[in-house]
Amino acid sequence: MGEYLKPEVHVFDNLKNASQALAETIVKEASEAVEKRGQFNLALSGGKTPLSLYRLMAKDYSKKINWETVHLFWGDERFVPKEHPENNFAMAYHNLISKVPLPSQNIHPIQSEIETPERAAESYEETLRDFFRDSERETSYTFDAILLGVGEDGHAASLFPGSPALKEKSRWAVAVDAPASFLTKARITLTLPVINISRDVFFLVSGDKKGNIVSSILKDPERARDLYPAAMIEAKERLVWYVDGRTLNISGKGSYHE
Repeated sequence: MGEYLKPEVHVFDNLKNASQALAETIVKEASEAVEKRGQFNLALSGGKTPLSLYRLMAKDYSKKINWETVHLFWGDERFVPKEHPENNFAMAYHNLISKVPLPSQNIHPIQSEIETPERAAESYEETLRDFFRDSERETSYTFDAILLGVGEDGHAASLFPGSPALKEKSRWAVAVDAPASFLTKARITLTLPVINISRDVFFLVSGDKKGNIVSSILKDPERARDLYPAAMIEAKERLVWYVDGRTLNISGKGSYHE
């Protein structure tokens, strides 16, 4: 395997400031993508951490994005109905999508209400491959940007430590089971082969219980790749971490240094 892309790491006083910086980056990335390629393809993350980001984008940054040119996807989904409180689409819909002029045909959720998680994964892979098939993206790039978080066990999307999905080489989406400690176990997740050919990957991280894992990933990435799925994430152009400094027990804004 070739050299890993060196990440950019930015630390902020709190999650709100980290989210604001990431929102500004997304606005800039969207503008550049539309100017160069006519559209901006963004994969969203679930969980609680991106709530402030989505609310900021809906309230303060909505008019700075040409939503007609934006296509939204998801990095993972819980296999629950769309209005279930654990559903990632529902969270994004109520806090962002319903508040901006995004065409309905530009929204590409994981279908979590069909027969089985396996069929949902197959269906989403078909959606992705059909979407990217008409361009050179399928063999070079997929998403312009994907948003990810880090779990307290080091997972990203729904790629958990020790999961067979981490060894997937060709599938773009698979059904997985979360560990027993998670409320919703049946999930659908994107895999490393599709995530790692995104142009840009943006991590947004907050939570003091994640500090040791995040520090390990940033300080010793080679060792961390054997332990934490979040450390296995790559990008084609930019890999950027936006971190609430309280996670690392750091105060103030700036770049991360050991």
